[in-house]
Amino acid sequence: MVLPTECLDRLNRVEKAHNADLHCVDWNSHDENYILTGSADHTVSMFDRRNLTSDGVRSPVHKFEGHTAPVLCVQWSPEKCSVFGTSAEDGLLNIWDYDKVGQQKESGSKSSSAPPGLFFQHAGHRDKVVDFQWSGSDPWTVVSVSDDGEISGGGGSLQIWRMTDLLYRPEEEVLAELQKFKDHVVECAKV
Repeated sequence: MVLPTECLDRLNRVEKAHNADLHCVDWNSHDENYILTGSADHTVSMFDRRNLTSDGVRSPVHKFEGHTAPVLCVQWSPEKCSVFGTSAEDGLLNIWDYDKVGQQKESGSKSSSAPPGLFFQHAGHRDKVVDFQWSGSDPWTVVSVSDDGEISGGGGSLQIWRMTDLLYRPEEEVLAELQKFKDHVVECAKV
């Protein structure tokens, strides 16, 4: 690779970014400072390039732990700058929101066993999810591919799916919409 000399002073590296091989990387198109990496150690790390040092030692902004097998693909969402997806050999495609990491649940809410930031998990594949892409034209729509065709004799599978907007819209907006149906639900429950 040939780089212009004016770029050389901006080059950084991170030694030991993970505890195993790196498999994938993606740069946030909304904020050029954030980089995701996925690894054979089952984790995804988010780095802020403003915090990288020339000695190559730097901790990630956050390490996401929601897979039980090597991570194969990471990709930022085109819809929201803090949202990204990860897929792995465990057959799962997880959707994360970094803005939700560290937020306290309201009192009275059930506590969740989900890892911090995880807000959706697509479990429709039967084997490793080797790749996925967010749609550029249909918000919150994803196409994912899996090697699960080996189970049925070859070919793999392709799935196109979309999360319900109840998951990513502001909570107050969703609750206000659902409140409209409260009386109907109560009446149905009486039957």
